[in-house]
Amino acid sequence: MAPSAAAAAAAATASPLSRLLLSLPNPSVKLPVSSPSRNAGAAVAAKNQHPRRRPPPARGRGRPILSHVLPAAAEASGGECPLEVAPNGLAFCDRVVGTGAAAEQGQLIKAHYTGRLEDGTVFDSSYKRGKPLTFRVGVGEVIKGWDQGIVGGEGIPPMLAGGKRSLRLPPELAYGARGAGCRGWEPTSCVIPPNSTLLFDVEYVGRAVG
Repeated sequence: MAPSAAAAAAAATASPLSRLLLSLPNPSVKLPVSSPSRNAGAAVAAKNQHPRRRPPPARGRGRPILSHVLPAAAEASGGECPLEVAPNGLAFCDRVVGTGAAAEQGQLIKAHYTGRLEDGTVFDSSYKRGKPLTFRVGVGEVIKGWDQGIVGGEGIPPMLAGGKRSLRLPPELAYGARGAGCRGWEPTSCVIPPNSTLLFDVEYVGRAVG
């Protein structure tokens, strides 16, 4: 099913990270066994543009026990922030607890972010463009770690509007073994290398109109 004109226009103007976030690699897609041709690579990339939606995370009544890990990088995120680790491996720390409404599954929201690799390399930031990312949260439009890190679930509280949270996403909640932003078949060609743990500073601006 072809995307609508509005969706096509949005994709054309999307930031590098928004294109990455909105094109989560589909684990069910098998890489070609033989030497890939340019057309084969294009076909795989096109299939990844419309991944299957993941089911929303289970949200139990009780919060599982969380453990602590080392503080997030102080020099990269504006100060030390001890991370709590949820059972699924996602680590988070609220730098600022918002005062607005909690993020809810299925809402169209706006969020600012800065994304880093573990070595501190910034691969994208909405702040530099002066425009937050708009997406529907909790329905699989973005990588799983973003959905759970904002809307909550599995021991993670939902973010409140105006809040700022640091996230540490293990590869399985980010781009896994495929990586993202790859311009070739070598891992070194990827903006986000395969099996990368990602660090995000996320600001939940609030609900978007639309």
